[in-house]
Amino acid sequence: MFRYLLLIPLASLIVVNALAEPQEFDAFEASIPELQAAMASGQTTSEELVGQYLDRIAAFDQSGPALNAMLYINPRALKEAVALDRERAEKGPRGPLHGIPIVLKDNYDTANMPTTASSVAMAGFVPPDDGYQVPKLREAGAVFIGKTNLHEFARGIETVSSLGGYTRNPYDPRRNPGGSSGGTAAAVAANFAAVGMGSDTCGSIRIPAANNNLFGLRVTQGLSSRDGIIPLSHTQDVGGPIARSVIDLAIVLDATVGEDPADDQTAGVDEHVPPTFRDYLRSDALQGARLGLLTDYLRTVSPYGEVSNVVRAAAAAMAENGAEIVELQIDGLDALLRNTSVIDYEFTTDVESYLRSSGAPVESISELLESGKYHAALEARYRRSIARARDTEEHGARLLRQTELRRLLVEALEADNIDALVYPTLRVKPVLIGEAQYGSLCRIAAHSGLPAMSMPAGFTADGIPVGIELLARPFEDGRLIALAYAWEQLEQPRRVPQRTPSLVSDTLTYEFVVRGEGIRGELRLDRPTQVLSYTVEPADLEGGDIIDAKLHRGASGPIIALLGESLDGSFAVSNADLDDLLDDNLDIVIYTASHGELRGHIKRR
Repeated sequence: MFRYLLLIPLASLIVVNALAEPQEFDAFEASIPELQAAMASGQTTSEELVGQYLDRIAAFDQSGPALNAMLYINPRALKEAVALDRERAEKGPRGPLHGIPIVLKDNYDTANMPTTASSVAMAGFVPPDDGYQVPKLREAGAVFIGKTNLHEFARGIETVSSLGGYTRNPYDPRRNPGGSSGGTAAAVAANFAAVGMGSDTCGSIRIPAANNNLFGLRVTQGLSSRDGIIPLSHTQDVGGPIARSVIDLAIVLDATVGEDPADDQTAGVDEHVPPTFRDYLRSDALQGARLGLLTDYLRTVSPYGEVSNVVRAAAAAMAENGAEIVELQIDGLDALLRNTSVIDYEFTTDVESYLRSSGAPVESISELLESGKYHAALEARYRRSIARARDTEEHGARLLRQTELRRLLVEALEADNIDALVYPTLRVKPVLIGEAQYGSLCRIAAHSGLPAMSMPAGFTADGIPVGIELLARPFEDGRLIALAYAWEQLEQPRRVPQRTPSLVSDTLTYEFVVRGEGIRGELRLDRPTQVLSYTVEPADLEGGDIIDAKLHRGASGPIIALLGESLDGSFAVSNADLDDLLDDNLDIVIYTASHGELRGHIKRR
């Protein structure tokens, strides 16, 4: 019932849709309100939306850029959408989520779909009931497209698992999408659904949001229930949305926050829940806001400078539009952050309690290790957690230091009347697949329990997204939504991944011609892979006369690709060079022994 079986029949859909006449409504990059308006006007239906998203999964998850974000496709999604369309016609919509397709991180319990934490040892396991937030979304009318890959048992800030393998970043498939909610973020960025649900224990919502040009909120600890989310640390776990827009994030929050008798952390939280988080969607929220920029985390030396420059530019743009930027250093912050994580001290106990109570096929992390049914990248973390679980004294000391950290941060906010602290979500670019990610500042929010929003700050020169994080006082989640919404309206920071274009209204391939004195040729670019195929024909040359062929940027620019002696081949165009190719700013030069340089200009057909 898993991905590799369910996607086979969908693969044929992409050919049909790519050749068909454009549909009246394209769900690509549409917000939840836009989707609702289209359904209300009869332009589309929930069934058609689900179909479009399934087509995109077929086109881009295992094909094209091969993002590998989806772990399981809900075989009932179309049927559920049809039922919701019928209900809309008969009774009207339940609310803003009626008929809206959503993806769930595969650590959310679903009683009618497997919940595996992306572990082979859990393959096929269906829990006895839904987690708290799942029926809340069902009741609101959401349609679950399926479950997304995560870093196995959420034990990391990359995304690799024994069941799902590596998930790839849609902006550069060589790179890490972030974790542990990397599958959710990659799926949302690539428009596999309208919005996605993730969980955050130390950056697992915010880092994937940053790496995928999305908005991700780690709510105040206790604002939403953890019941039915496979635990990593009961002290630090939260669940919540990852979205392409702030309004989508606010709509999902409205449906999922609040008190839950099964989660004592949420006791009394309803007094902090507004009638709707959409009331905070104010485009003027940056006016007069005081933002504390943590300059200690903005080093300019390599490898930090690239991200620091993007974050400083974003802060400057906020200042130009009414915010007051206050540069801050918080004495003692680094020292506390080094010794406040309780994940290693709670993971084995928490997850084993879940495994036993839910009737899972494996009952402990020790049993998991003995079975060998885990990804090698997780072994050291699993063994470390087993060893540290017995150190109750250090666990207690770290909980006390978390209280001290929260006090220190709130005092810093209060002392200078700061609305939010500002710093990079991740201090470096996403690393290449297979490397260990570093540079995270996830501990600031996760260890203090304070709310934090990661939002798109901009891009590096080679087209990689950068996130900027805002942290506020307890239960000022709405204030963060306001600031993020104002930033979104100001900068429009969302940029679509080039490799996952619309299947309805975009072109999937581009054709080019090469023209120049003594040279002719044709090229074809496949957008989902960014592979450029070329055939070049020089006039009046013997094969042995060709020394080399190279791709240059512009008429006098540098060499950006070495094509060799063969004038018929293909290569992957980098993000940095793609715009130049599409803007007709590249030349092919053939170097010859007897005729010197033969230069041809590349122009889109």
